[in-house]
Parts: sequence; structure tokens; C-alpha cells
Amino acid sequence: MLEFQLLATEARARRGRLTLNHGTVETPVFMPVGTYGTVKGVAARSLEDMGAQIILGNTFHLWLRPGLDVLGQFGGLHRFEAWQRPILTDSGGFQVWSLGGADGRGRKISEEGVKFASPVNGDKLLLTPELSVQIQTVLNSDVVMQFDECTPYETAGHLTTEAEARSSMELSGRWARRCQEEFARLENPNALFGIVQGGMFESLRQESLEALVALDLPGYAVGGVSVGEPKEEMLRIMAHTPHRLPAHKPRYLMGVGTPEDLVEGVACGVDMFDCVMPTRNARNGHLFTRYGDLRLRNARYKTDERPIDETCRCPACAGPAPHGSVSRAYLHHLDRCGEMLGPMLASVHNLHYYLNLMREVREALDVGGFEAFRARFKADRARGV
Repeated sequence: MLEFQLLATEARARRGRLTLNHGTVETPVFMPVGTYGTVKGVAARSLEDMGAQIILGNTFHLWLRPGLDVLGQFGGLHRFEAWQRPILTDSGGFQVWSLGGADGRGRKISEEGVKFASPVNGDKLLLTPELSVQIQTVLNSDVVMQFDECTPYETAGHLTTEAEARSSMELSGRWARRCQEEFARLENPNALFGIVQGGMFESLRQESLEALVALDLPGYAVGGVSVGEPKEEMLRIMAHTPHRLPAHKPRYLMGVGTPEDLVEGVACGVDMFDCVMPTRNARNGHLFTRYGDLRLRNARYKTDERPIDETCRCPACAGPAPHGSVSRAYLHHLDRCGEMLGPMLASVHNLHYYLNLMREVREALDVGGFEAFRARFKADRARGV
């Protein structure tokens, strides 16, 4: 089941409400990434407390571990990871792309699907559009993504040509039809999204979009960005594609990105975002704040008594009395000592920052003040910590 209501617009920016089998999602929304059935270092209750509405699971990795027998026993991913709100799962296409390496030799792509060696035990595996949908049906994902080939920006040292991008895009289009047929055959009660491909070529993006729209899927994503291309190329595709997708259906920009990318994506008509950046950066001492990014490993923070962000209400920045916030100095110390509490607190903070940013975006759209918010956001982030 999927229902999408468009509640307000401001230029291309949209305020919406997405209803799925496991709950309602207010959009624009950021979706924390839970690759192995967990958002790294963050408990499900903490995610709920900070306002996460929907999280991601990874079809490829969950297929390999713990496997479909275990996930089937639990009736899907929700009960297995104790998360009762909506879940979106990717199709496995991006992981197959990443396994290929710089020269693409770690996989063999054919019309049937993709053959590759399991990164867990070396077994020879074949992932097809049908199998991807079957796995996601066992996971009981609220949003199922079509199996696609993630078109690389470059392979073996050369930029992807238009002919190569076309071949990849057309293959993904044929796989989309197979995913739709398998989804219907399985009588999956959830929602299937198509993925627009076409590399950095706007004309191919338009062709891919039109072919997918003809399938009349419940929602659409823009894939094949954040795959090594320069930032200006990603922004160009983000400006070109999302607003051309159907206005009455949700639009998802896959794997993007920085806080600035999210705000600009909203301005381009995007409703849904995901990225590993909040948790990955947290594990490397890179924290996001209202006034710019904080590099925790910098020696200047060794004696800094301030919280990460004095405007933030996350447990690290504004913990409950009598303990209160933790200092930058303490987090700097935890990072230097390799204590696991450091990246856990940093992850909670970064996720809270992203989720709160999107809440502020929604509130601005509710009152027709998004452009004013966008300008204020840019000025604040440029101010520096």
C-alpha cells in the first residue's frame, strides 16, 4: 500500500505525506541507513526518540547474512530488528556495482542478472531482478526498489560514454519491467519504486524517466549519483531530473548527501533522501552543526568545554538533568582512545542533526517560508564553528 498527498508547494519544493503499511511519513524526509538491519551504533528506540520516520535496509547484505530462512522466521525485517515503522530496502544493485572494483571485473552483468562472488564466503552467486524482489518480499519492505545497474561515472580510468550509459540505462529499464511482473506475481502488498538511470547525460535521464513513468509505478527514484562524479555534475542531474517525475508520486534521490545537498534537493523537488554520511562521518570524528562542520580530531578541541552544537537538543548536546551535555573535549578524548562511546554519541548527534534539519524544512514549507529558510541555512552553515 502507498498513498501520497501533496500538501504544499513552494516553487519546486514540496511538502507531502506518504502513507505506507507500517505508518505515515511526513516529507521531505531523511532516511537513516541500516545496512545489516541496524543503523550503526544506534538502537531502534533512540531512532524513534529523535524522530526517525523510516529507515533503510540492505537487500544484498541481509540476503547473505542472516539469510532468508532467519528473516522469514521473523516475518520480515521489522520484527527482526524491533523497528515497527516503515522500512525501505534497496535492490542490491548498488552493492553489486561497488563489488566490481575500479575495472568492473568483480562481477559479470548479463541480461539475466549479475554474477559475482560472495564477499562473505566466496560462493558464486547470481542476483536477478526476480530474486531481488523475492528477497525484498521476505523482508516485507514497505518500499521495494527495482533491481538496476548502477551506471558508473568512470570504469578502468575512463569516463562512461553516452553509448555505455545508454546500454546500462536500457538494461535497467528492462529489469524494471521484470521486477514489476515479479512483484505482481508474488502479490506483494507493499510499494515498488522504479529507478531513473542514464549517467550524467540529461537526454538519457529523460528517456529513462519516460519509460518508467509509462509503467505507472507507485514511486520513483533518481539513482546513479554519488558514484564518484564531481559535485557539480551531481547537482546538475539533481536540478534536471526530480521535478520532471510525476507530481502526484513520491520522488527519492538515492545516496545523497551533505546537509547542503538535502536542502538543495528539496528545492529541486525531492521528497526522500538517504545517505550513510551521518553515521560514517561520525565514526571518523566529523560532526555536523548548525554553524558548519566540526572536525573532532583537531587538537583545538582537547580542552573545549562547549557541547557539539549549543542549539542542538540531542542527548549528546542537551542530555537530561543532572548530567547535561558532554563536552567537545570529552568526545575528543573518547575518539583518541578508541572508546566505542565516542562514535555512538557522535552518530546520535549527526542523525539528530539531519532529522531536525528536515523537520525545519517541513515547518518552513508549511508556512510558505522555505526560500527564507534556505537563505538562513546557508548563512548559518557558512558562519563556522
